[in-house]
Amino acid sequence: MLFAIIFTDKPDHADLRAAHLQAHIDWLEQNKDVVPIAGSLRHAPGEAAKGGLWIAEADSRAQIEALIQTDPFFAAGLRQSYEILHWSKANSARKVLI
Repeated sequence: MLFAIIFTDKPDHADLRAAHLQAHIDWLEQNKDVVPIAGSLRHAPGEAAKGGLWIAEADSRAQIEALIQTDPFFAAGLRQSYEILHWSKANSARKVLI
């Protein structure tokens, strides 16, 4: 199953994000089979991140929930909230990573 996960960071926590950024990036690399696409969300380039977005492929929502718990950003308390949505690709045969 495919999922889109939208994260909202706690306001005014840019220092916490910066302190755990490399650990988070390393963690994403270790979990790239489940989360092949991930990145921060901002209102405009150069502005502080407001959260993040993952596109993930997993057997279940429970697998995504468990994975989120191990993310250094989540463990450090950066995330204010997140939403896990089932994602239906417009063209299911197209396997392309941006």
